Order: sequence, then C-alpha cells, then structure tokens
Amino acid sequence: MIRWLGWVFAGIVLGGIVHLSTVLILPLTATRNGYSRLEPFAPVNTMTLLPQPTPASAVLPFLDPAFATAVCRYDLTVAPLKVVVTASQAYTSLSFYTPRGIAFYAINDRAAVRRTIELDLMTSEQRAQIQEDEEVTAADRLIVESPTPGGLLVVRGFAPEPGDMPVVRGVLSQAQCRPQPLQ
Repeated sequence: MIRWLGWVFAGIVLGGIVHLSTVLILPLTATRNGYSRLEPFAPVNTMTLLPQPTPASAVLPFLDPAFATAVCRYDLTVAPLKVVVTASQAYTSLSFYTPRGIAFYAINDRAAVRRTIELDLMTSEQRAQIQEDEEVTAADRLIVESPTPGGLLVVRGFAPEPGDMPVVRGVLSQAQCRPQPLQ
C-alpha cells in the first residue's frame, strides 16, 4: 500500500512540474501574440484606431465592446516618441507593453492636465542624453522609459452608452504617437 502511495505521489509531483513548465514556457513560444497580430493593421510609430470588436471578428482577443481602442506599435531605435491623447468624457487609459506582452507602465485620465495626457516615451539611453533643465520638473514633463526599443502602446476610451461610441472613437482618432528628436 505504501509503495502505491509513493508512486501516486511521484506522479502528482511530476504532473505538477510538467504543468508548471508548460504554463511558463508557452507564452514565450507563441507566434500569434498581440504584437504580431497588429503588424498588418498598425504601422510603426503611428496611432491606429482599431475597428470595434464583434462576436465574429476582433483584431485582438477579449476586447470589451464598451471601449474604443487605439494602438501604436513603437520603435525607439531612431528617436523617442511624443504621445498626446485627449481624454474622453468617461474614462481613458494608456498601457505600455513590451513585444512579449509584459506591461511596464499604465496611466489614466485622472492624471491628465487639462484633459490631455502628454508624455515622452524613450529608452534609458535616450533619457541619459536629455539635458536637465532646472525649471522643468517631473510634473511638467512626464517621461516613460521603455525596457525594450520596441513595444506596444494601447489607448482605451470608455463609452458609457452605445450612442457615445462615435464621440469616443473621434477623440481617440486624434491621439498622436510620433517620433520627436531629443532636446
């Protein structure tokens, strides 16, 4: 009896190791992640408004139909980016991801000054090249450092009622994600 319990215990431990290994390795080997799915739709360093998701088709999985979504696939190898997003009436958020889908920064409209979220996205090396101005504080200029030279910026705007969706999509269509030389 004890021998069988030993085999059962060993099987459970081995199954747990295989399961855990699979769960940790699978995202690294996936070829159809969000970044690769957006390549045909979103040019690099340009904000692109995604079509509203439907049950039959959606560019990305699990998109909420109550939110309008715009994305910017960015490449910081040439220059940092200037990101400007006007906040919608209900709720607006910006999320930053590496190409592997790891979120590294997020901000919402509660931090916006005059209903506009404005920030500079750059690498640590580009940040080190910026000349420090004593009169410009961290509150005046928001700088987000990307851990990788490429990645994904996702902007979401909430439409509380279906009739508000055209207004929210109009606000997100004005969002900008453009290269800006170092100053």
